[in-house]
Amino acid sequence: MKKNTYLLLILLLGVQMISFAQYDAKAKEILDAMSNKYKNISAYKAKFSTSLVNREDGVNETFSGEITIKGDKYILDTEDQTVINNGTTVWTYLPDVNEVNIDVYDPDEDEITPSNIFDEYKKGYKYIWLETTTQDGVTCDVLDLVPNDTKNNQFFKIKMVIASRDKTLKKWTMFEKSGNQHIYTISDFKGNISVSDAAFKFDASKYPNVEVVDLR
Repeated sequence: MKKNTYLLLILLLGVQMISFAQYDAKAKEILDAMSNKYKNISAYKAKFSTSLVNREDGVNETFSGEITIKGDKYILDTEDQTVINNGTTVWTYLPDVNEVNIDVYDPDEDEITPSNIFDEYKKGYKYIWLETTTQDGVTCDVLDLVPNDTKNNQFFKIKMVIASRDKTLKKWTMFEKSGNQHIYTISDFKGNISVSDAAFKFDASKYPNVEVVDLR
């Protein structure tokens, strides 16, 4: 009888631990506060760096850029390309060949980017608070997001570093099953900037002789 009672207690404890890992109240509170912070900012701009790391294959590549966001619109600037999204249409400008590709924006096919990472945890993830750490001299909370559907997801985990005081996202790392790690670090964040809706549309007149490839 005692043996069965101990077994039942162990099973119940295991269920509680799994439930905690899926519905970590502290992690949810932090993630909700972060998401609400960015939703309540009319428009913002930030610089970022992103690295592709694969220790097994000896890969370590880094590039930087800047992103401007207003609602569901964004401008993503890097050395290799500029991506402009007004919520319905996407323009991808390639300066090396002076070419712009135009396509219909499909949010269901959108990759995880600095423009949508703030709400990614709402799209079928378990989440758990791990620890407190310091990022660039700022006290931060570290959380893990694990997709519910690990079989059909390219990433098996996303690690997020969020400033404890003002809930700004400082850094996140996406872990691929292949061993690749995509590391994003945010810097020079500027909130409530002034930017017109017209800025979120490619202006071909500013790019003489640009080749336009319309894929719509």
